[in-house]
Amino acid sequence: MKKLMYIISSAVVLVACDSRTYEEISDKTPVAEVVTYNKDVKPIIETNCVSCHSPGAQALTNYSQVKNNIDNIIDRISRPTGDPLKMPQGGSLSPSQITIITKWKADGLSEN
Repeated sequence: MKKLMYIISSAVVLVACDSRTYEEISDKTPVAEVVTYNKDVKPIIETNCVSCHSPGAQALTNYSQVKNNIDNIIDRISRPTGDPLKMPQGGSLSPSQITIITKWKADGLSEN
């Protein structure tokens, strides 16, 4: 009986394992060597943030507003799923989009 349970347990474990490689499940969006606002960051902000963060106190509609709020932006987009302060609400940026934004800060927040 123990042998049968071992065989069944082993079969369940083997069937449950996912055989996809890291390359198959990772986000393959390339990150620019030097990230700039206009070329790399602005499209992400316009697609994911401006619908809620347009005119008003928390606007993210131009370079200066995004640059001045970069620490808060990075904090909010990097929060774990389920955190009520995570942005964008109801979704998440891809890992490569988060990398682009954090790399933009590391690269000096260049506009062009």
